[in-house]
Amino acid sequence: MKSHVVLGTATAMLAVMHNAYADPGEQQFRALYKELVETNTTLSSGSCTLAAERIATRLKAAGFADADLHPFADPAHPKEGGLVAILPGSDPRAKAILLLAHIDVVEAKREDWARDPFTLIEEDGKFYARGAVDDKAQAAIWADTLIRYKQEGYRPRHTLKMALTCGEETSGAFNGAQWLSQNRRELIDAAYALNEGAGGEYNAAGKRVVMDVQAGEKVSQNFRLEVTNPGGHSSRPQKDNAIYHLAGALKQIEAHRFPVQLADGSRGYLQGMSKIQAAAGHKDVAAAMLAVLKNPADAKAVQLLSDRDSSWAAMLRTTCVATMLDAGHATNALPQRARANVNCRIFPGVTQEEVRTALVMAIADPAVKVETLEIRGPNSAPPPLTKAFMEPVEKLTEKMWPGVPVLPILQSGATDGQFLNGVGIPTYGVSGIFLTPDLGNIHGLNEYIGVRSLMEGREFLYQLVKIYSDQN
Repeated sequence: MKSHVVLGTATAMLAVMHNAYADPGEQQFRALYKELVETNTTLSSGSCTLAAERIATRLKAAGFADADLHPFADPAHPKEGGLVAILPGSDPRAKAILLLAHIDVVEAKREDWARDPFTLIEEDGKFYARGAVDDKAQAAIWADTLIRYKQEGYRPRHTLKMALTCGEETSGAFNGAQWLSQNRRELIDAAYALNEGAGGEYNAAGKRVVMDVQAGEKVSQNFRLEVTNPGGHSSRPQKDNAIYHLAGALKQIEAHRFPVQLADGSRGYLQGMSKIQAAAGHKDVAAAMLAVLKNPADAKAVQLLSDRDSSWAAMLRTTCVATMLDAGHATNALPQRARANVNCRIFPGVTQEEVRTALVMAIADPAVKVETLEIRGPNSAPPPLTKAFMEPVEKLTEKMWPGVPVLPILQSGATDGQFLNGVGIPTYGVSGIFLTPDLGNIHGLNEYIGVRSLMEGREFLYQLVKIYSDQN
């Protein structure tokens, strides 16, 4: 995702642009969004169950029957529950459409943030808070969309299901999407699902560049590097030092490059983006994109794209990066153990074991043990981008933002879509929310989303889901 919306310089212009998509229910949406964002759902101290209960209360107030609200939680993880809500369709033969979003968020320390991460603050045309984007923006929009439909008396042809789940952000945590796919498949069964994973791109100048639709994603996998040693007194340094072995291994991983690979999503993105880059005067970038499409082994073209945009670099190959360190047991002792976590984002079709083997070979040090940690889900093939799916996105994008092209994209991150794709529910990433290259600092400090961008995304998804739900 990509954020930091440029809204212009005049307050009056802000109001005009914002009101273009305002509606009488906006205050209702703002209240729902605020409540969801300000409900702490971190694994350490929050409760997804509480957040799901609060959304269920709002759905009930809008007229949803108890029979259409399905809260769930594993008894061993009482604070990591979720909610499935159903708006029945008029045609029992038409398969349902699933609206998926996770409501857990990445940890956030108050002392590191400029603002309280669990208080929604509107400032300079932006909302600041942990989860302001990832993924409470889309979760709030899904809940608001169902509420609007219910209040309008709208009955879709296809049944609409909404699944708000926990555990997406933390490996090893109870994952609601995985649990539903394995234990309550009938509750979420659908022709396809709409999820996070893609949206609109602003460039650095605040101009809309493209609307992305996720067509496949990488799989996140953690590996633990570990070196053990008898240790000893720090006054007698030894060449065989666990920390030095580990440091050398991490430097080898830093230098290692997995082979460039292309999937339908990345091919479509590079083809379309090459035209956009050429029109913007970046002919070297456009040429490099076409060169990679012709020959993925073109090292010069790959390097140019990688230097220009880290998102492009990530799209092209499996990537691995050190994320955590733990070493030593005393300041005056040689280390007896040194560990590091290496997080890899694995290209579709590549197995976890293939990546682990590649790391072992790159490290080339038998003292370093490389262990595969929890496997989060299947590395499924990307779902097909059919005309029936893409055409509504293209037409609605043209209606709301004339001239903005729609491109498929391979998501270099990982979402809960891996679990649904793995059980045969094609899952696509689409949000209608435009974000700039810093991605709104998701997972980082002072996460934010443009107010206008959020409101436009709300209207986009409200209309898009209605189009899909009325399709034959």
